[in-house]
Amino acid sequence: MKYLNSKDLWLNQLADTVNNPYELLKLLKLNNNTKLINDIKTKVSFSFRVPKIFVQRMKLNDPNDPLLMQVLINIKELRNFDKLTNKIYLESNLVKSNLIHKYSNRILILLNSGCAIHCRYCFRRDYLNNISNIKNNIKYIINYISLNKRINEVILTGGDPLIVKDKNINILISMLEKINHILILRIHTRLPVIIPSRITDNLCNILANSRFRIILVTHINHANEINCSVIKSMNKLRKANVILLNQSVLLRNINDNANTLAKLSIKLIQAGIIPYYIHLLDKINSNIHFLVTKRKAKKIMKDLSSKVSGYLLPKLMYDK
Repeated sequence: MKYLNSKDLWLNQLADTVNNPYELLKLLKLNNNTKLINDIKTKVSFSFRVPKIFVQRMKLNDPNDPLLMQVLINIKELRNFDKLTNKIYLESNLVKSNLIHKYSNRILILLNSGCAIHCRYCFRRDYLNNISNIKNNIKYIINYISLNKRINEVILTGGDPLIVKDKNINILISMLEKINHILILRIHTRLPVIIPSRITDNLCNILANSRFRIILVTHINHANEINCSVIKSMNKLRKANVILLNQSVLLRNINDNANTLAKLSIKLIQAGIIPYYIHLLDKINSNIHFLVTKRKAKKIMKDLSSKVSGYLLPKLMYDK
């Protein structure tokens, strides 16, 4: 796989995707696996997207590869559960299409609707189309934050906020820096793990020169997602004085055991990332087959506490 050697390498890799599950199975030498073929025959509403650079971390001839299982369309996505709703649970805290204010001291900006990869367990998968272009609401957003002096932290999310190019990220940070009561900028992103080249020298310079304390929260669910390229990108961020945390989602048959999570925590700290949160699944109709029960989650975390040091133990998060 060859790419142009340029500052926009990440954009080339972002565009170089597998958009058909059959193609992915073929690349992984699984195209003769009847079970998987049957699982993906019926179309589902959430589109299929996996960058080829991430596919390289998947194991050949392994239908249970933990990276593959996070992205492969499954017929179980079509099941309906009467007690669930696909309405985003944050809607009650929605100030405007791109703005969520759930806690008094921090605010969430949904910067865009795009993601580098389409994770099948995503709880926002049916909501992303409702996110407006940030340009349409930016004046309102800046004014709202300016008037709410309790807010000292801005969280950028989406979609994936790092889909946005460096130039536009810099413009937004510059606008936010003019609001004196904002002290912390947090960026929640999966992109540097999926496409490590996204951490450009220019982006690092922007973050390093900001007056904000910058915290970047990666989203890594399994140790196999972390390779040498990811570690190099994380080192660049650390040199830019960025604090690195990780949040994971507990996923059935993917990372729902203490040994797997212990390996993840160790691999994270080797990459300079502190394990921060592990979330129970935010349930919607199409992702319930990934669910790990609260009872099992607590048992897993108890087992994990005996396998890793306290600083490697993420906090279990779930709705009460």
